[in-house]
Formats: sequence, C-alpha cells, structure tokens
Amino acid sequence: MPAQRFTVSRRAALGLLGAGAPLLVAAPGPVRAQPRLDRLSFVTNWRAQAEHGGFYQAQAAGLYRAAGLEVELRAGGPQINPAQLLIGGRVDMSMGNGLAALNFVREGIPFLCIGAIFQKDMQVLIAHPGTGFTRFEALRGRTLLVGAEARVTWWPYLREKYGLRDEQVRPYTFNLQPFLADRMLVQQGYLGSEPFSLRQAGVTPDTLLIHDAGFENYGTTINIGAKTLAERREVIGRFIDATMQGWDQYLKGPAGGFDTGGANALIRAQNPEMGEDVIAFGTRMMNEAGIVRSGDAATLGIGAMTEARWQSFHAAVAAVGVLPRELDWRKAFDLGLVNKGIGRV
Repeated sequence: MPAQRFTVSRRAALGLLGAGAPLLVAAPGPVRAQPRLDRLSFVTNWRAQAEHGGFYQAQAAGLYRAAGLEVELRAGGPQINPAQLLIGGRVDMSMGNGLAALNFVREGIPFLCIGAIFQKDMQVLIAHPGTGFTRFEALRGRTLLVGAEARVTWWPYLREKYGLRDEQVRPYTFNLQPFLADRMLVQQGYLGSEPFSLRQAGVTPDTLLIHDAGFENYGTTINIGAKTLAERREVIGRFIDATMQGWDQYLKGPAGGFDTGGANALIRAQNPEMGEDVIAFGTRMMNEAGIVRSGDAATLGIGAMTEARWQSFHAAVAAVGVLPRELDWRKAFDLGLVNKGIGRV
C-alpha cells in the first residue's frame, strides 16, 4: 500500500505548537479546471418583453451554460438598430424577421437567417369592437394608422390584395389617443402590446393578424453573418438547440412543470415597464394565436423553417414590388441548424 502524503504546517515546523507530535495536514487534492464556455452575443429587436421570453428562459434555467455557452443577451430599443450592430460586428447574432434576411440578399450583404421562432409575425390591425372589422375586406373605406416601416413592407401587400388605397393611410405615432377618440379608425399594433393597453383603457379591440392575410413573414428570427456561421457552426448549433429548449419551457410555463420566474425576473430587470400582468398577457397571446407552435413547427419543432415557405413568401412580396422577382431568395437562410423536433406538439 503506498504511503499517504502529508504536509507539515509551517507553524508546527517552527515549533510554535508546544510539545507533542507535529500537526499533520492532508495535502489538498488537485484543483479541477472549470470547463471553458464559448462566448456568444445576441441582440433583440426591442426592449425585454414576454415575446423574447424563450431566450431569457434559456439564460435563467441554465440551458445555455449546460450547452457550454456564455451568452450575452442585449436588449434592443428605439435608438438601437440590431441589423446595423450585426453587420458592424458588434454582436454575433441579431433578432430580425424573414423580410430582413431577404433584404440582406438584395443589398448583397453576406448575412442570413438560421432560425425562426415565430411562425406568425405578431403584427396586427386593431379596430373598435362592433365596427364590422371581422375580415380584411372590411378595410375598404376605413382610415388606417400605419407606421413608416409597415408602409414599405406589409401595407403594399394588403393594398394590392384587397384593393385598398394609399390615401386611406395616416401616420401611426405609437400614441393610442387618436384611436380611442375615433371609433372608426383602424391602426397597426403588436398582439401582446397595444391590445393590452387598450384593455386597460376600457376597450377590448377586434384584431386581425397580418399573417392571416397571407403575408407569411417569419418573425423573431435569428440572423447571423455567413462568415461567423462558417467559422463557429458547431457553437452556433448549440445556441440554437438551447434557445429552442428555452422557448419550449417558457411557453409551457408552470402549468407544464417549468419555472419561468427567473426568466421573467431578467425581463423586468432590463425593462421595468414589463409588469407581471403585461408579461402574462403577452405569453397568453403567443400560445392562443399559435405564434410559435403552428405551421411547420407543429411537426418540425420550434424555430422551424422550410424552403417552400421562403419561396412562397418571396413570391408574395415580389408580386407587389417589395422585393425584386429575380432575387436569389435561397441565399437568405440556412436550414441546417433547425427542424430537429425540439418542442414540437
């Protein structure tokens, strides 16, 4: 049997302990090196909110760390352009949408989409209840409040499909007072935002998802530079898997056995305006409208994308002049990291 190793303390060796046997102290065992975590950064498209909850769940529940990642989640905001941060190399990945990825191709910029959390974009049109707004055809003759970005994205599509006119459109300034003052106005909104605020003001609005008009833009996408993807594909793949697991947990929530309190605490820390009631409303809207778990995601898993849908969406927007018909739309995405069945129903 090999001899056990001991170390004599410095004090005992100097004879400062008095008579008796010297104090023997077991040598410390070898220090285990902590596994190195691969660092990644991701910027969202707006301030922290329930609609980003799956990313924060992956952070709070330790899913990123379990995947060997140290992920920095940066919140967007009114003065932050995620695409510019991505193109400028300030972040590894950014949140966007399908149309943004197609625009990368149009501009000849080597960036693309590698996952789509939202099968349905949460952009909506909102009207007062009881004013006949039950289908998109009812927009004819109504005044619409539409923001600048929407005027060059989904508005041309609606205009051509339903025979609408640009003269119907007025600027939307993200102020609900004009809408509250005029029962016949229709305005744009975000499913988890304006409808909640209007309910607080005593109005339960009728809403129609822009998606349901056939404008099937992927939402809450994960965009990345082609160079970064090529150089760090395995690391990015781990980020994608952990993110989809985070979304699965966040949407199931406590009813499905998952604690989302940590994720919501991170959201509120970054955006104090996100009260529990707002977060709960946004989460409920995502689940009720099938924002994440619908379409291809039902069988292919959260984050699903398909070539067929990219092709049909490009054809739809090209038909109304939003993008060139000859655009090489296949360059806008990479399907290799999604469609793994994570969180499918």
